[in-house]
Amino acid sequence: MPKTIRELADELRVSKQTIQYHYQRLPTKNRQKDSQGKNVISLTAERIIRGKVAKTLVANSQQTDNKKATKTSKENNELIATLRREVADLKSQRDQQLATKDRQIDHLAKLIDQQQQLQLTTVAENKKLKDHMQKLSRLLEAPKSARNQQENDKKEDIHKNNPNKGWWHFW
Repeated sequence: MPKTIRELADELRVSKQTIQYHYQRLPTKNRQKDSQGKNVISLTAERIIRGKVAKTLVANSQQTDNKKATKTSKENNELIATLRREVADLKSQRDQQLATKDRQIDHLAKLIDQQQQLQLTTVAENKKLKDHMQKLSRLLEAPKSARNQQENDKKEDIHKNNPNKGWWHFW
């Protein structure tokens, strides 16, 4: 069913003048009028006009996109600069944290070294004390065994000298 210029303009979302411009450039055989003398667009003419309008819209959108791209490019450059500053700040913070961690590791390594030295010293002192205790206990055991030996010798002498007295001699 043929459409009017206004209907096609509304459908394509362009001005009535744009459709009128393309309509007037169509060959005469593709232009028609209705019974009231209004211009109507046949299906063939509609396809031709749609093609021309679509090309115009694509060209216009590309120009708009180029303008947006330029604006977007500026925004991107600002964003890139901001991100670079943030990255630099983060790197600085990371470097400070790593330096702090390195100092902590050095300090802990020193503490571990000191602790190991103390432990070795303690083990050596404990060994000396143990050796000293063994010597003292041997020295204490020697007089006891010597005294026990002397007492045993006295008992034997008593028994040899007085074999009949028995145990009453202690009284």
